[in-house]
Amino acid sequence: MAKASRYKYFQPQQASRLGKLSFVARMAVEGFITGLHKSPHRGVSVEFAEHREYSVGDEIRHLDWKALARTDRYYIKQFEQETNLRTHILLDVSGSMDYASGDVTKLEYGCYLTAMMAYLMARQQDMVGFVAFDEAARFRMPPGSTPAHLDELFKRLEGIQPGKLTRIGPVFHDLAEQIHKRGLVIIVSDLYDDPKEVMRGLRHFVHKKHQVILFHVMDRAELDLPFNQLLTFVDMEDNSRIQVDPKMVRDSYKEQVQQFLAQYRRDCADSGIEYVVAATDTPYDVMLRGYLARRQGK
Repeated sequence: MAKASRYKYFQPQQASRLGKLSFVARMAVEGFITGLHKSPHRGVSVEFAEHREYSVGDEIRHLDWKALARTDRYYIKQFEQETNLRTHILLDVSGSMDYASGDVTKLEYGCYLTAMMAYLMARQQDMVGFVAFDEAARFRMPPGSTPAHLDELFKRLEGIQPGKLTRIGPVFHDLAEQIHKRGLVIIVSDLYDDPKEVMRGLRHFVHKKHQVILFHVMDRAELDLPFNQLLTFVDMEDNSRIQVDPKMVRDSYKEQVQQFLAQYRRDCADSGIEYVVAATDTPYDVMLRGYLARRQGK
């Protein structure tokens, strides 16, 4: 692999802390699919799947001679093809992701998390693709696992600039139709859009037989509203403004935020989607390590 120290969002020190979890990372995502990277696509491998009738051009060596003796008809053996897992990481780059009450914006946190997940996948020869989106898919890399592919992905992350509006549902519907091979979809977003439309988009991936992990990125200030003086809040996507006394609304605000998170947690559980809250005051490698350990029941 290229010299990782030169990358902004991939940090070798954090990766080394996850070194012992590399296999756990594979099991965490692999268990969602079918267990041992078995693909529904047909190829030539080690496990027999089914027969089909011989067609002109088929290789004679794949004929099932026993079936010929029994039926007097020519059949070709088909096998399950063992393939690497295909993962697509979808990163929200909308304006709201540019918020930070501390040193790291939600977008930067998402970039760190994306880089680490891509590294874990590629190190295991699993293929990883990448999509940056706001109201549309702004950039897309097809799945790959080579050092050159990972190098390009890391560099692309460094060039990402926050967009403006969010239209998560329509973007997910479009991507679900475009990602044809079944695999794993990892989404990193603050989910600031109509929850019903977001869930419809997420369920579209599930309907297409993908397995989905959703990292819900939130700044600690968005969770707790810790401010004590009168403030004017500015929407980072449409520039609308509202003046608020945080002390007067804090309890109600925190209750609504918890309801917001709880609804996503319930809806995702009902849809078979793995849901993880990722608060930006928790180091991304610590959050990821805890998540992977929980997936293994440790």
